[in-house]
Amino acid sequence: MQDTLEFTDLLRLIDDRSHAFRAAISAAPDLDVRVPTCPEWTLYDLAKHLGEGRRVWAATVAAGPDATGKAVPQGDWTAPRDREDLPAWLAASTRLLLDALREAGPDRRCWAFWGRSQSPRTATGVARRQLHEIAVHTYDAQLTVGAAQPVPEEVALDGVEEFLSTFGTTDVAWPHEPAVVDYHAAEGRSWRSLLSDDGSRLARLPAPGAQPGPDGTPAVAADASMAGTASELVLALHDRIPQESLKLDGDLRLFEQLMEWDPER
Repeated sequence: MQDTLEFTDLLRLIDDRSHAFRAAISAAPDLDVRVPTCPEWTLYDLAKHLGEGRRVWAATVAAGPDATGKAVPQGDWTAPRDREDLPAWLAASTRLLLDALREAGPDRRCWAFWGRSQSPRTATGVARRQLHEIAVHTYDAQLTVGAAQPVPEEVALDGVEEFLSTFGTTDVAWPHEPAVVDYHAAEGRSWRSLLSDDGSRLARLPAPGAQPGPDGTPAVAADASMAGTASELVLALHDRIPQESLKLDGDLRLFEQLMEWDPER
């Protein structure tokens, strides 16, 4: 697929979204408030998850291609409860992740949980997944403090494709009738999921509508489609906003089936 973000862009945007997350945390009058989009967590829990998770991934990238699972960071890596110390700890978590990714370089292989998907198990694949986890949790934090903003276009366009590639592709057979599902971003980018006994594959469409893609995507009508801004699409795919708030066409049961499908089970 063309026009995916370069490794250096991924690192730049990880830093940018991490800064935006810290700004939201610092603006919160109370870290014990519940996060509407993650109601089992307080804002402190969300910050703890984000910071500790980035340290785990930094250690995992540093462990290299022979690692068989997530690595455990060295030393005391738990989140401080003092809100004055939390932003600095979050910033340090981001630095550890970025340093590990830079040291590894874009093509170094490493452990990742998406082994059966189209997403690569490389430092680039990890950087891409990390960017979009941070971006969505930044939206969570901003929403919690009453300052929710759309996911920036550059991030959101890549985020739709990353989500569909990482969580929506597999070589495990689709357990329903074969289907074609299209996703259209208002910014002019479209994707097609092909669901069959061979699994689920993702292709980039050249423009909104079911036209042949550069990889030979069949010129057939989609069985269902979802359309909105790139930010709306990525937030809906991550279950942050209702899918019904976007433009849905065709057999809407397919979206329910996709949400329920866990090919790793």
